[in-house]
Amino acid sequence: MKMWLKISAWILLLTGVGVIFYLANKFDENKILDSPNVAIHYEGENAMLTEKELLHRLREKHLIFNDQRVKELDITFIEEAINNMPEVKNAHVFRDIGSTWNIELELRKPIARIFNRFSQSFYLDADGFLMNRSDLHTARTLVFTGNIKDKFQVGNINEIINNDSLKSIKKLDDIYRISNYVCNDPLLYHLISQVHIDENGNFIMIPIVGEALIVFGKADSERSVADKFDRLKVFYQQGMPFEGWNKYAEINLSYDGQIVCRKRYEQPAN
Repeated sequence: MKMWLKISAWILLLTGVGVIFYLANKFDENKILDSPNVAIHYEGENAMLTEKELLHRLREKHLIFNDQRVKELDITFIEEAINNMPEVKNAHVFRDIGSTWNIELELRKPIARIFNRFSQSFYLDADGFLMNRSDLHTARTLVFTGNIKDKFQVGNINEIINNDSLKSIKKLDDIYRISNYVCNDPLLYHLISQVHIDENGNFIMIPIVGEALIVFGKADSERSVADKFDRLKVFYQQGMPFEGWNKYAEINLSYDGQIVCRKRYEQPAN
């Protein structure tokens, strides 16, 4: 008999707790939702997406709205919508107890801005993804101009690197090799501002300091790019302080293992 009473008491207790949790959850579901706590993480000088712009986009998609109740919040759809934004590398959306909820996101890091022959402008990020340009923000990156036939399309540079037929007709993989190396090297990052591609597909770099154009040549492998930049850094660190920043009109890295310089007012070699 005593055992039966104990079991009955436990059943009543658990039922009561369950009812309390159910009523509390129903009460929470009808609460007016708070504005989200937004945390945006990014590398670089400027964020390509602000909290204000993020919330505006979510309102345009009617994923958040005035007097929205907790039960009307669709975390899965909101997280998917944010992850589909071109500036976003990854996002996490979650709700706390009550009407509080959170958005955490990491932005992509643009390393190159590309102006192609078709008057298109777009960005390339540190992971090799292509990003459409923003009308509101301009990132400080290397600028690539000239004979660039690649058009903007959503994708990753690895699709070109791993496809021999695409590698022969596209320049985006070469642009990625150069910009990725420069953005990870403090000296080069503060030395080079723009890269022009001539009609023969050679990369010509325009430095921030000095007037000598840097003829880089091709950039068809990571090894070749690293070798050329290593030679350039040695020249700038050991040669330029003695020769002077304005002595040369051209620094040519396109010859294997060499640096060929042309002085100002000298005629280019045929």
